[in-house]
Amino acid sequence: MFRTISYSVCGLLVVTGAVVHGAATHRWSMLNPNPARAGAAHGHVIHLADYRSKDIPSELPVKERSSVTCRQYTSPSGLPGTVVSITSGPPGAVSTHTPDVCYPGSGFKTVREPKLETIALPNGGEASYMVADFEKRTATSVERQRVRWSWSTDGKWTIPSRPRFAFLREPELFKLYIVTGLPTDDRVDQDSPAVKSFVSTAFEQYSGQLSSAR
Repeated sequence: MFRTISYSVCGLLVVTGAVVHGAATHRWSMLNPNPARAGAAHGHVIHLADYRSKDIPSELPVKERSSVTCRQYTSPSGLPGTVVSITSGPPGAVSTHTPDVCYPGSGFKTVREPKLETIALPNGGEASYMVADFEKRTATSVERQRVRWSWSTDGKWTIPSRPRFAFLREPELFKLYIVTGLPTDDRVDQDSPAVKSFVSTAFEQYSGQLSSAR
């Protein structure tokens, strides 16, 4: 009797695992997303002040039919430089490999642990995101970055406690990274007004792309 029950439970777990993995990776056609939404998000260029954009190669891991677009923003007038990336694809792929895992794996040290922040958007809404600081030292240089990341399926940027399961039933998930440089001679806790303006504008503009293309 015990052996029969064990086999039945194991069989159920295998089937359940297959269903979860199939949903997360869009194995079934009913979960196929609208390609126009991803196209609008990946094609969007942030418009703010005199910022200029340039597409750059991405070092982010891409798996299970996910896609990533990475752009560098610079300002002739001296506003803070920024790198923004948007990733889209199956929730099982996009909900993983967050900066707190990837950056230490790329030689960076975490100098400020991830924490949840919320920022007001120009349109009156708000966006929630995680933020952490990372540093890489070599014999000749020191590089420090502040990385913010969040997820969305409908234009609302949220940080669920278990993103892989929270977005499991969604046809497509989007992840936004906003990266700014930090001075290396002292600790910076608060973003400058210029950085806050860029961050809030970026979240709002990508939110508009995702909500209008639904």
